[in-house]
Amino acid sequence: MALFKQLWVQVLLATLAGIAVGHWWPKLGADMKPLGDAFIALIRMLIAPVIFCTVVHGVAAMNDMRRVGRVALKALIYFELITSVALVLALAAVNILKPGSGMHVVASTLDVQAVSQYTARAHAQGIAQFFLDIIPATFVDAFAHPEVLPVLLVSVLFAAGLAACGERGAAVQAVIDSVREVFFRIVGFVMWVAPLGAFGAMAFTVGRFGTDSLVALGRLILTLYGVSALFVVVVFGAVSWWCGISLWRLLGYIREEIVIVAATTSTETVLPQVMRKMRALGCEDTVVGLVVPTGYSFNLDGTCLYLATVVVFLAQATDTALGLAGQLTILAVLLLTSKGAAGVAGAAFVVLAATLGSVGTIPVASIALVLGIHRLLAEALTFVNLVGNCLATIVVARWEGALDRDVLQRRIGRGPRPTIVESQA
Repeated sequence: MALFKQLWVQVLLATLAGIAVGHWWPKLGADMKPLGDAFIALIRMLIAPVIFCTVVHGVAAMNDMRRVGRVALKALIYFELITSVALVLALAAVNILKPGSGMHVVASTLDVQAVSQYTARAHAQGIAQFFLDIIPATFVDAFAHPEVLPVLLVSVLFAAGLAACGERGAAVQAVIDSVREVFFRIVGFVMWVAPLGAFGAMAFTVGRFGTDSLVALGRLILTLYGVSALFVVVVFGAVSWWCGISLWRLLGYIREEIVIVAATTSTETVLPQVMRKMRALGCEDTVVGLVVPTGYSFNLDGTCLYLATVVVFLAQATDTALGLAGQLTILAVLLLTSKGAAGVAGAAFVVLAATLGSVGTIPVASIALVLGIHRLLAEALTFVNLVGNCLATIVVARWEGALDRDVLQRRIGRGPRPTIVESQA
Protein backbone atom coordinates (compact mmCIF):
# COMPACT_ATOMS: atom_id res chain seq x y z
CA MET A 1 0.00 0.00 0.00
CA ALA A 2 2.95 2.34 0.59
CA LEU A 3 3.65 2.24 -3.15
CA PHE A 4 0.27 3.80 -3.95
CA LYS A 5 1.07 6.74 -1.68
CA GLN A 6 3.87 7.84 -4.00
CA LEU A 7 2.92 10.65 -6.36
CA TRP A 8 4.43 9.13 -9.48
CA VAL A 9 2.40 5.94 -9.02
CA GLN A 10 -0.80 7.94 -8.54
CA VAL A 11 -0.09 10.02 -11.65
CA LEU A 12 0.72 6.90 -13.67
CA LEU A 13 -2.53 5.18 -12.65
CA ALA A 14 -4.48 8.36 -13.41
CA THR A 15 -2.81 8.55 -16.83
CA LEU A 16 -3.80 4.95 -17.62
CA ALA A 17 -7.34 5.70 -16.47
CA GLY A 18 -7.41 8.74 -18.76
CA ILE A 19 -6.30 6.61 -21.72
CA ALA A 20 -9.09 4.11 -20.97
CA VAL A 21 -11.77 6.80 -20.70
CA GLY A 22 -10.57 8.54 -23.87
CA HIS A 23 -10.56 5.26 -25.79
CA TRP A 24 -13.89 3.79 -24.67
CA TRP A 25 -15.81 7.06 -24.12
CA PRO A 26 -14.13 9.60 -26.45
CA LYS A 27 -16.72 12.35 -25.98
CA LEU A 28 -16.43 12.11 -22.19
CA GLY A 29 -12.65 12.04 -22.51
CA ALA A 30 -12.63 15.19 -24.66
CA ASP A 31 -14.78 16.90 -22.01
CA MET A 32 -12.07 16.23 -19.38
CA LYS A 33 -9.80 18.87 -20.93
CA PRO A 34 -10.53 21.50 -18.21
CA LEU A 35 -8.99 19.23 -15.57
CA GLY A 36 -5.65 19.18 -17.34
CA ASP A 37 -5.84 22.88 -18.19
CA ALA A 38 -6.61 23.78 -14.57
CA PHE A 39 -3.59 21.89 -13.24
CA ILE A 40 -1.26 23.50 -15.80
CA ALA A 41 -2.71 26.92 -14.97
CA LEU A 42 -2.09 26.37 -11.23
CA ILE A 43 1.56 25.54 -11.84
CA ARG A 44 2.05 28.43 -14.27
CA MET A 45 0.62 30.74 -11.63
CA LEU A 46 3.55 29.82 -9.34
CA ILE A 47 6.42 29.75 -11.85
CA ALA A 48 7.20 33.49 -11.81
CA PRO A 49 7.46 33.93 -8.02
CA VAL A 50 9.44 30.69 -7.65
CA ILE A 51 11.98 31.78 -10.28
CA PHE A 52 12.18 35.30 -8.83
CA CYS A 53 12.80 34.16 -5.26
CA THR A 54 15.27 31.44 -6.27
CA VAL A 55 17.33 33.68 -8.55
CA VAL A 56 17.37 36.61 -6.12
CA HIS A 57 18.36 34.31 -3.24
CA GLY A 58 21.24 32.74 -5.18
CA VAL A 59 22.61 35.78 -7.00
CA ALA A 60 22.33 38.26 -4.13
CA ALA A 61 23.99 35.82 -1.72
CA MET A 62 26.93 35.35 -4.10
CA ASN A 63 27.81 39.09 -4.32
CA ASP A 64 29.78 38.50 -7.53
CA MET A 65 28.08 39.56 -10.75
CA ARG A 66 31.08 38.47 -12.81
CA ARG A 67 30.46 34.92 -11.64
CA VAL A 68 26.79 35.25 -12.59
CA GLY A 69 27.83 36.21 -16.11
CA ARG A 70 30.29 33.32 -16.22
CA VAL A 71 27.62 30.80 -15.20
CA ALA A 72 25.22 32.17 -17.82
CA LEU A 73 27.89 32.02 -20.55
CA LYS A 74 28.82 28.42 -19.68
CA ALA A 75 25.16 27.46 -19.74
CA LEU A 76 24.61 29.00 -23.18
CA ILE A 77 27.74 27.29 -24.59
CA TYR A 78 26.51 23.92 -23.34
CA PHE A 79 22.97 24.57 -24.60
CA GLU A 80 24.16 25.40 -28.11
CA LEU A 81 26.49 22.40 -28.25
CA ILE A 82 23.95 19.83 -27.14
CA THR A 83 21.09 21.19 -29.28
CA SER A 84 23.38 21.13 -32.32
CA VAL A 85 24.10 17.45 -31.65
CA ALA A 86 20.34 16.83 -31.41
CA LEU A 87 19.69 18.49 -34.77
CA VAL A 88 22.46 16.57 -36.54
CA LEU A 89 21.36 13.23 -35.08
CA ALA A 90 17.72 13.80 -36.06
CA LEU A 91 18.61 14.84 -39.62
CA ALA A 92 20.78 11.74 -40.03
CA ALA A 93 18.09 9.40 -38.68
CA VAL A 94 15.20 10.79 -40.73
CA ASN A 95 17.30 10.58 -43.91
CA ILE A 96 18.15 6.95 -43.22
CA LEU A 97 14.65 5.82 -42.17
CA LYS A 98 12.67 8.01 -44.64
CA PRO A 99 9.32 7.88 -42.78
CA GLY A 100 7.60 10.21 -45.28
CA SER A 101 8.67 8.55 -48.51
CA GLY A 102 5.90 7.13 -50.69
CA MET A 103 3.13 9.35 -49.27
CA HIS A 104 3.04 11.68 -52.35
CA VAL A 105 0.94 14.33 -50.60
CA VAL A 106 -0.23 17.30 -52.68
CA ALA A 107 0.00 20.36 -50.42
CA SER A 108 -2.85 22.17 -52.20
CA THR A 109 -5.30 19.49 -51.03
CA LEU A 110 -4.55 20.04 -47.34
CA ASP A 111 -6.70 22.07 -44.95
CA VAL A 112 -4.80 25.35 -44.66
CA GLN A 113 -7.41 26.81 -42.32
CA ALA A 114 -6.59 24.20 -39.67
CA VAL A 115 -3.06 25.54 -39.26
CA SER A 116 -3.71 29.23 -39.91
CA GLN A 117 -3.39 30.18 -36.22
CA TYR A 118 0.12 28.67 -36.09
CA THR A 119 1.32 30.23 -39.35
CA ALA A 120 0.00 33.61 -38.17
CA ARG A 121 2.01 33.35 -34.95
CA ALA A 122 5.05 32.24 -36.92
CA HIS A 123 4.97 35.45 -38.97
CA ALA A 124 4.88 37.46 -35.74
CA GLN A 125 7.94 35.67 -34.35
CA GLY A 126 11.53 36.51 -35.19
CA ILE A 127 14.93 36.73 -33.53
CA ALA A 128 14.77 40.50 -33.00
CA GLN A 129 11.21 40.31 -31.69
CA PHE A 130 12.19 37.42 -29.45
CA PHE A 131 14.85 39.50 -27.68
CA LEU A 132 12.57 42.55 -27.46
CA ASP A 133 9.89 40.40 -25.84
CA ILE A 134 12.32 39.51 -23.03
CA ILE A 135 12.00 43.11 -21.79
CA PRO A 136 8.63 43.55 -20.01
CA ALA A 137 6.59 46.72 -20.31
CA THR A 138 7.00 47.31 -16.57
CA PHE A 139 8.76 45.49 -13.76
CA VAL A 140 5.47 44.04 -12.51
CA ASP A 141 4.34 43.13 -16.04
CA ALA A 142 6.94 40.34 -16.10
CA PHE A 143 4.86 38.48 -13.51
CA ALA A 144 1.59 38.89 -15.38
CA HIS A 145 2.51 36.64 -18.32
CA PRO A 146 3.67 33.01 -18.54
CA GLU A 147 6.97 33.74 -20.34
CA VAL A 148 10.02 32.70 -18.31
CA LEU A 149 12.78 34.96 -19.70
CA PRO A 150 11.25 38.34 -18.69
CA VAL A 151 10.95 37.04 -15.12
CA LEU A 152 14.57 35.88 -15.25
CA LEU A 153 15.68 39.31 -16.49
CA VAL A 154 13.97 41.30 -13.72
CA SER A 155 15.12 38.71 -11.15
CA VAL A 156 18.78 39.13 -12.08
CA LEU A 157 18.46 42.93 -12.13
CA PHE A 158 16.75 42.96 -8.74
CA ALA A 159 19.35 40.57 -7.31
CA ALA A 160 22.19 42.76 -8.63
CA GLY A 161 20.62 45.83 -7.03
CA LEU A 162 20.08 43.97 -3.77
CA ALA A 163 23.68 42.74 -3.69
CA ALA A 164 24.89 46.30 -4.31
CA CYS A 165 23.00 47.49 -1.21
CA GLY A 166 25.22 45.40 1.05
CA GLU A 167 24.07 45.21 4.66
CA ARG A 168 21.10 47.48 3.97
CA GLY A 169 19.62 44.79 1.73
CA ALA A 170 19.94 41.98 4.28
CA ALA A 171 16.41 42.46 5.60
CA VAL A 172 14.93 42.32 2.08
CA GLN A 173 16.92 39.18 1.31
CA ALA A 174 15.64 37.51 4.49
CA VAL A 175 12.07 38.28 3.49
CA ILE A 176 12.61 36.87 -0.01
CA ASP A 177 14.14 33.69 1.45
CA SER A 178 11.04 33.21 3.61
CA VAL A 179 8.70 33.92 0.70
CA ARG A 180 10.58 31.36 -1.39
CA GLU A 181 9.92 28.64 1.16
CA VAL A 182 6.23 29.62 1.23
CA PHE A 183 5.92 29.24 -2.54
CA PHE A 184 7.65 25.87 -2.53
CA ARG A 185 5.12 24.73 0.08
CA ILE A 186 2.32 25.95 -2.19
CA VAL A 187 3.84 23.97 -5.07
CA GLY A 188 3.69 20.92 -2.81
CA PHE A 189 -0.01 21.52 -2.21
CA VAL A 190 -0.72 21.91 -5.93
CA MET A 191 1.08 18.66 -6.71
CA TRP A 192 -1.59 16.82 -4.72
CA VAL A 193 -3.97 17.35 -7.64
CA ALA A 194 -1.40 16.26 -10.25
CA PRO A 195 -3.15 12.86 -10.74
CA LEU A 196 -6.40 14.67 -11.54
CA GLY A 197 -4.63 16.93 -14.03
CA ALA A 198 -2.88 13.97 -15.66
CA PHE A 199 -6.18 12.10 -15.96
CA GLY A 200 -7.91 15.04 -17.64
CA ALA A 201 -5.04 15.79 -20.04
CA MET A 202 -4.65 12.20 -21.19
CA ALA A 203 -8.39 11.54 -21.48
CA PHE A 204 -8.70 14.64 -23.69
CA THR A 205 -5.74 13.63 -25.89
CA VAL A 206 -7.01 10.12 -26.58
CA GLY A 207 -10.68 11.14 -26.79
CA ARG A 208 -10.05 14.09 -29.11
CA PHE A 209 -7.49 12.62 -31.50
CA GLY A 210 -8.16 8.89 -31.21
CA THR A 211 -5.91 6.24 -32.73
CA ASP A 212 -6.64 6.75 -36.45
CA SER A 213 -3.95 9.40 -36.88
CA LEU A 214 -1.56 7.23 -34.90
CA VAL A 215 -1.90 4.42 -37.44
CA ALA A 216 -1.78 6.70 -40.48
CA LEU A 217 1.44 8.44 -39.42
CA GLY A 218 2.90 5.61 -37.40
CA ARG A 219 6.28 5.68 -39.16
CA LEU A 220 6.86 9.32 -38.18
CA ILE A 221 5.88 8.63 -34.57
CA LEU A 222 8.15 5.58 -34.37
CA THR A 223 11.01 7.52 -35.97
CA LEU A 224 10.80 10.41 -33.49
CA TYR A 225 10.42 8.11 -30.50
CA GLY A 226 13.34 5.99 -31.71
CA VAL A 227 15.57 9.03 -32.30
CA SER A 228 14.62 10.43 -28.88
CA ALA A 229 15.45 7.13 -27.17
CA LEU A 230 18.79 6.93 -29.01
CA PHE A 231 19.63 10.53 -28.07
CA VAL A 232 18.84 9.92 -24.40
CA VAL A 233 20.81 6.68 -24.20
CA VAL A 234 23.86 7.73 -26.25
CA VAL A 235 24.21 11.51 -25.80
CA PHE A 236 22.72 11.92 -22.33
CA GLY A 237 24.39 8.67 -21.32
CA ALA A 238 27.79 10.08 -22.33
CA VAL A 239 27.12 13.36 -20.51
CA SER A 240 26.03 11.45 -17.40
CA TRP A 241 29.19 9.34 -17.53
CA TRP A 242 31.29 12.52 -17.74
CA CYS A 243 29.46 13.88 -14.69
CA GLY A 244 30.07 10.64 -12.79
CA ILE A 245 26.38 9.84 -12.37
CA SER A 246 24.02 7.09 -13.47
CA LEU A 247 21.54 8.16 -16.13
CA TRP A 248 19.09 5.50 -14.95
CA ARG A 249 19.27 6.68 -11.36
CA LEU A 250 18.72 10.25 -12.55
CA LEU A 251 15.61 9.11 -14.43
CA GLY A 252 14.44 7.34 -11.29
CA TYR A 253 15.11 10.45 -9.22
CA ILE A 254 12.85 12.57 -11.46
CA ARG A 255 10.27 9.83 -12.15
CA GLU A 256 7.40 11.90 -10.75
CA GLU A 257 8.23 14.78 -13.06
CA ILE A 258 8.61 12.43 -16.05
CA VAL A 259 5.14 10.96 -15.56
CA ILE A 260 3.54 14.39 -15.09
CA VAL A 261 5.25 15.77 -18.20
CA ALA A 262 4.17 12.73 -20.21
CA ALA A 263 0.55 13.21 -19.20
CA THR A 264 0.37 16.99 -19.65
CA THR A 265 2.91 17.32 -22.53
CA SER A 266 4.20 20.44 -20.79
CA THR A 267 7.54 20.77 -19.02
CA GLU A 268 6.30 23.95 -17.33
CA THR A 269 4.19 21.82 -15.00
CA VAL A 270 7.31 20.57 -13.22
CA LEU A 271 9.62 23.62 -13.37
CA PRO A 272 9.35 24.44 -9.63
CA GLN A 273 9.83 20.78 -8.72
CA VAL A 274 12.88 20.49 -10.98
CA MET A 275 14.48 23.53 -9.36
CA ARG A 276 13.89 22.07 -5.90
CA LYS A 277 15.26 18.66 -6.85
CA MET A 278 18.37 20.06 -8.51
CA ARG A 279 19.15 22.00 -5.33
CA ALA A 280 18.70 18.78 -3.37
CA LEU A 281 21.27 17.06 -5.63
CA GLY A 282 23.94 19.49 -4.45
CA CYS A 283 23.75 22.17 -7.17
CA GLU A 284 24.17 25.69 -5.81
CA ASP A 285 21.16 28.01 -5.84
CA THR A 286 22.81 30.43 -8.28
CA VAL A 287 23.35 27.73 -10.90
CA VAL A 288 19.86 26.29 -10.43
CA GLY A 289 18.25 29.73 -10.58
CA LEU A 290 20.01 30.67 -13.82
CA VAL A 291 20.33 27.39 -15.71
CA VAL A 292 16.88 25.83 -15.23
CA PRO A 293 14.74 28.82 -16.33
CA THR A 294 17.15 29.71 -19.16
CA GLY A 295 17.20 26.10 -20.28
CA TYR A 296 13.44 26.14 -20.64
CA SER A 297 13.95 28.58 -23.52
CA PHE A 298 17.39 27.74 -24.92
CA ASN A 299 18.08 24.08 -24.08
CA LEU A 300 15.26 22.46 -26.06
CA ASP A 301 16.94 19.22 -27.07
CA GLY A 302 13.67 17.35 -27.61
CA THR A 303 12.18 20.23 -29.58
CA CYS A 304 15.24 20.21 -31.87
CA LEU A 305 14.82 16.46 -32.45
CA TYR A 306 11.15 17.06 -33.26
CA LEU A 307 11.77 19.98 -35.61
CA ALA A 308 14.55 18.34 -37.66
CA THR A 309 12.63 15.07 -37.94
CA VAL A 310 9.29 16.61 -38.90
CA VAL A 311 10.73 19.16 -41.37
CA VAL A 312 12.49 16.46 -43.40
CA PHE A 313 9.46 14.15 -43.06
CA LEU A 314 7.22 16.83 -44.60
CA ALA A 315 9.71 17.28 -47.43
CA GLN A 316 9.63 13.52 -48.09
CA ALA A 317 5.83 13.36 -47.83
CA THR A 318 5.32 16.21 -50.32
CA ASP A 319 8.07 14.99 -52.68
CA THR A 320 10.11 18.14 -52.07
CA ALA A 321 13.73 17.62 -53.09
CA LEU A 322 16.20 18.48 -50.34
CA GLY A 323 19.88 18.07 -51.15
CA LEU A 324 22.79 18.37 -48.74
CA ALA A 325 22.88 22.15 -49.15
CA GLY A 326 19.15 22.39 -48.43
CA GLN A 327 19.47 20.33 -45.29
CA LEU A 328 22.46 22.34 -44.06
CA THR A 329 20.34 25.45 -44.57
CA ILE A 330 17.58 23.87 -42.49
CA LEU A 331 20.11 23.06 -39.79
CA ALA A 332 21.27 26.69 -39.67
CA VAL A 333 17.70 27.99 -39.60
CA LEU A 334 16.69 25.57 -36.84
CA LEU A 335 19.61 26.69 -34.66
CA LEU A 336 17.92 30.11 -34.63
CA THR A 337 14.20 29.36 -34.87
CA SER A 338 14.31 26.72 -32.11
CA LYS A 339 14.93 29.64 -29.73
CA GLY A 340 12.60 32.08 -31.48
CA ALA A 341 9.24 31.14 -29.97
CA ALA A 342 10.10 30.24 -26.41
CA GLY A 343 7.23 30.73 -24.00
CA VAL A 344 4.58 30.68 -26.75
CA ALA A 345 1.72 28.20 -26.34
CA GLY A 346 2.24 25.38 -28.84
CA ALA A 347 5.79 26.70 -29.34
CA ALA A 348 7.14 23.67 -31.20
CA PHE A 349 4.36 23.90 -33.78
CA VAL A 350 4.83 27.65 -34.16
CA VAL A 351 8.57 27.18 -34.68
CA LEU A 352 7.84 24.45 -37.23
CA ALA A 353 5.71 26.88 -39.25
CA ALA A 354 8.36 29.61 -38.90
CA THR A 355 11.09 27.22 -40.08
CA LEU A 356 9.16 26.14 -43.18
CA GLY A 357 8.44 29.79 -43.97
CA SER A 358 12.14 30.67 -43.62
CA VAL A 359 13.37 27.78 -45.76
CA GLY A 360 10.78 28.50 -48.46
CA THR A 361 11.03 25.16 -50.28
CA ILE A 362 8.66 22.97 -48.24
CA PRO A 363 4.97 24.02 -48.39
CA VAL A 364 3.95 25.60 -45.06
CA ALA A 365 0.47 24.08 -45.49
CA SER A 366 2.05 20.63 -45.15
CA ILE A 367 2.19 21.01 -41.35
CA ALA A 368 -1.52 20.13 -41.41
CA LEU A 369 -0.30 16.54 -41.88
CA VAL A 370 1.06 16.39 -38.34
CA LEU A 371 -1.49 18.60 -36.59
CA GLY A 372 -3.52 15.60 -35.44
CA ILE A 373 -0.54 13.80 -33.92
CA HIS A 374 1.38 16.78 -32.59
CA ARG A 375 0.34 16.05 -29.02
CA LEU A 376 1.50 12.45 -29.37
CA LEU A 377 4.83 13.62 -30.75
CA ALA A 378 5.08 16.09 -27.87
CA GLU A 379 5.25 13.15 -25.45
CA ALA A 380 8.76 12.43 -26.74
CA LEU A 381 10.05 15.99 -27.06
CA THR A 382 8.92 17.13 -23.59
CA PHE A 383 10.54 14.09 -21.96
CA VAL A 384 13.87 14.82 -23.66
CA ASN A 385 13.62 18.53 -22.79
CA LEU A 386 13.02 17.68 -19.13
CA VAL A 387 15.95 15.27 -18.81
CA GLY A 388 18.17 17.61 -20.82
CA ASN A 389 17.57 20.54 -18.47
CA CYS A 390 18.24 18.43 -15.38
CA LEU A 391 21.52 17.23 -16.87
CA ALA A 392 22.46 20.74 -18.01
CA THR A 393 22.14 22.02 -14.44
CA ILE A 394 24.47 19.29 -13.16
CA VAL A 395 26.97 19.88 -15.99
CA VAL A 396 27.17 23.66 -15.44
CA ALA A 397 27.34 23.24 -11.66
CA ARG A 398 30.22 20.76 -12.05
CA TRP A 399 31.95 22.99 -14.60
CA GLU A 400 31.62 26.01 -12.29
CA GLY A 401 32.72 24.12 -9.15
CA ALA A 402 29.31 24.79 -7.63
CA LEU A 403 28.35 21.17 -6.99
CA ASP A 404 28.42 19.11 -3.80
CA ARG A 405 29.73 15.89 -5.32
CA ASP A 406 29.22 13.85 -2.16
CA VAL A 407 25.50 14.62 -2.17
CA LEU A 408 25.30 13.95 -5.91
CA GLN A 409 27.03 10.58 -5.57
CA ARG A 410 24.84 9.48 -2.69
CA ARG A 411 21.70 10.17 -4.66
CA ILE A 412 22.43 9.31 -8.30
CA GLY A 413 26.11 8.29 -8.49
CA ARG A 414 27.33 5.39 -10.61
CA GLY A 415 28.55 3.48 -7.58
CA PRO A 416 26.55 1.04 -5.41
CA ARG A 417 23.20 2.26 -4.18
CA PRO A 418 23.18 3.41 -0.55
CA THR A 419 21.27 1.33 1.95
CA ILE A 420 18.73 4.13 2.44
CA VAL A 421 17.73 6.45 -0.37
CA GLU A 422 15.61 9.45 0.51
CA SER A 423 12.36 9.50 -1.45
CA GLN A 424 11.87 13.22 -1.12
CA ALA A 425 14.24 15.78 -2.56
